[in-house]
Amino acid sequence: MKKIIYADNAATTKLDIDAFEAMKPYLLNEYGNASQPYSFSRAPKKALKEAREMIASCINAEPEEIYFTSGGTESDNWAIKGTVFSDSNKKDVITSAIEHHAVLRSCEDIEKLGYHVSYLMPDFQGVISSEVLKQAITPNTKLVSIMLSNNEIGTIEPIKSLADISHESGVLFHTDAVQSIGHIEVDVKALGVDMLSASAHKFNGPKGIGFLYIKNGIKIFPLLSGGSQEKSQRAGTENIASIIAMAIALKKNCDNIKENQKHIIGLEKDLIYELKKSKINFVRNGSNSTVPGNISVSFPGFEGETILHRLDLMGIEVSTGSACDSINTQISHVLRAIQLEEKTAKGTIRISLSKDNTKEDVLEIAKAIKKIIIV
Repeated sequence: MKKIIYADNAATTKLDIDAFEAMKPYLLNEYGNASQPYSFSRAPKKALKEAREMIASCINAEPEEIYFTSGGTESDNWAIKGTVFSDSNKKDVITSAIEHHAVLRSCEDIEKLGYHVSYLMPDFQGVISSEVLKQAITPNTKLVSIMLSNNEIGTIEPIKSLADISHESGVLFHTDAVQSIGHIEVDVKALGVDMLSASAHKFNGPKGIGFLYIKNGIKIFPLLSGGSQEKSQRAGTENIASIIAMAIALKKNCDNIKENQKHIIGLEKDLIYELKKSKINFVRNGSNSTVPGNISVSFPGFEGETILHRLDLMGIEVSTGSACDSINTQISHVLRAIQLEEKTAKGTIRISLSKDNTKEDVLEIAKAIKKIIIV
């Protein structure tokens, strides 16, 4: 079996071995329902409490501000729909044109119900400016939702400034931090956000689990109705094993964040150096401030889809854009929004590196790209 070089970590990450081991007892032995009052439920109930505390400590939140969900998509849907549905008046929402589809399609849903949504345009680097937001806020604005970092081009947004502007007008602020948590330092108090979405499989946790941070005092409408779990805010029996794994994976990444960043940024520099040394014509997309390892590169005159498939044949896995939109081969909404020239946008791939990648991986990726591009 040929060696696989996995360089699509923005799509999903490898499950941390300690997180996996921590899951097993709650799948095989301590499988009680944490909501039940009998003694068999004490262990999972205690584990649930400890996981909530661990996650809260990683983002400087209070434990009661963490609500468990099925992942980033549910968290985004809940933040947007739960906020507007909590108000009897149909108030406006502001978001950006480069959000993940979990946000964009949630906004499309509420538009169909008569709510007004404004979509802010970024600059050429994918940055949403404070001035653009300030001009968009009206007395009828209820919520602003801007992602912390972009999933396709890695640009980190000036969230604190954007949240401050929102609060000056009495507007709530939500950020989709799915691509940021575990990769850059995230402090909800320092950012000043009211809500924040996260997904475990982006930071070496299992798939199908995530959380929504809701600041104390913020009232939003439950997205799921049923039982009284999560303080009656999110119905459904808790996925204890995955919640525990998520907490452990997040803490490990946060504890080692500086070391991981140094390693990944070094790999980034090696890759860009090798591409430049080969005199390959390419453009790196995004701003000067990006999530470490998220490398969006365009090769004008080539097809990103072709590059992806040829790399795949060589055992190298990358993406052509947002993995959650992988069946769509047209130019992504993000690349259109930053006004990338069409011939450049069509030749775009996303290489996303992790702490598990090596210098040898990066050299092989550069070598393979050179083989494809230089005819």
